[in-house]
Amino acid sequence: MSEESTNKPENEAPKVFLTQKDILSIEDLLHEDVFVEEWKGWVRVRGLTAGERDRYEGSLFADVKKGAKPDFRNLRSKLVCMCLTGSDGKRLFSFNDVEKLGKKSAAAMDKLFQKAQELSGLRKEDVEELQKNLESVHLEDSASS
Repeated sequence: MSEESTNKPENEAPKVFLTQKDILSIEDLLHEDVFVEEWKGWVRVRGLTAGERDRYEGSLFADVKKGAKPDFRNLRSKLVCMCLTGSDGKRLFSFNDVEKLGKKSAAAMDKLFQKAQELSGLRKEDVEELQKNLESVHLEDSASS
């Protein structure tokens, strides 16, 4: 197998490899402004960082080894809470606001949830994979009991 990447750009110029400084200085978080009809106003939705995504996914499957089941309560408001920012890029809500956001319009939250998923690279397949991993942990725990 070749050491060359199979995803190289067309008409590729000579390779220039990024340094740590290059990578860390790149502003790579996507955002998009969304008009929310139900709220009659605009909001900014920003994609998750890698660490935020881990925290989000972990919040859906907390304490699995202790026998807890997946916690999909406020699944949408958890993600939206982490992705709504002001025009300055600072988050509008903290994780303490999840319950409050969960009481907002389902249509509005679903629209924002879908946009946050898209900008964060979260796909339906990712959630399904998390569920399979959870089931395998439960099966392993049951077998060892």
